[in-house]
Amino acid sequence: MPARTTQFNEKTENTENTENGDETERAGGGAPGPTVTGLLAACHPLPAAAVTLFTVALTAAAGSSLRGAALAVSAVATGQLSVGWCNDRADLRRDLATGRRDKPLVAGTASPAAVTRAAALALLLCVPLSLACGPLAGAVHLAGVAAAWGYNLRLKSTVVSWAPYALAFGLLPAFVTLGLPGAPWPPWWLTTAAALLGAGAHFANVLPDIDDDLATGVTGLPQRLGVRCSAALGGLLVLGSATALVLGPPGRVTAYGWTLLAATTTALLLAARRPVGRLPFLATMAVAGADVVLLVLELRS
Repeated sequence: MPARTTQFNEKTENTENTENGDETERAGGGAPGPTVTGLLAACHPLPAAAVTLFTVALTAAAGSSLRGAALAVSAVATGQLSVGWCNDRADLRRDLATGRRDKPLVAGTASPAAVTRAAALALLLCVPLSLACGPLAGAVHLAGVAAAWGYNLRLKSTVVSWAPYALAFGLLPAFVTLGLPGAPWPPWWLTTAAALLGAGAHFANVLPDIDDDLATGVTGLPQRLGVRCSAALGGLLVLGSATALVLGPPGRVTAYGWTLLAATTTALLLAARRPVGRLPFLATMAVAGADVVLLVLELRS
């Protein structure tokens, strides 16, 4: 235990050197310098792309105009970029302490100053793009982005760590529909499905890092519940999301809907057998992709 504490203190000192601009300490001696590729990797490209593509599907299903769709997708893309860069910058001290060489800031392929500037610029672009979709729609989207930033900067270490995910995802359909003529709110089942999917994604995304998080003082709800309980709860939330999407809309459930529920249940059961690693998160992304197909069919019918 004393050796672990000493090691942690040494890594913390390295973090302080990094934040003071000491590239040698951060890169561990011989790491490559900052690159554009490193900066892009620091924005969490997979989740950012997934949410942006989800917005593309929403705008298409809702019948947005080409201009409205372009503005909405651009607003979401810049918002996601700002959130991703903010997350990596906020986690730098912890990532150094746990030796996360897969992180661009730790590997030295992105600099803290560049990531900070990129996050600020993306956020500045997100504000006018969001408001251009309409005052209410813009306010709703910016509330979701603010929730995500709040998670990065404070809420990830609290018992309500799931809430920013649920809020941000739940508000995304409203952002799209409120930008339509007449500014309609989305149906309840769509908001519910999106919020449940967001909360489930939080649990699935955290699973591989729970031990490192606890070692560096991150005590969100998944960390407090532990790996197996969090995997089970995350799976139930994702299944609840698919159920709301299948059973919520009026009319008969399609064959695709029943197939989606069966496939979701099977995928989540398989992922629950290996709660450590990226499998639960990848299963959640697969379910989300199938949900998008059903959503387009539902809103277009």
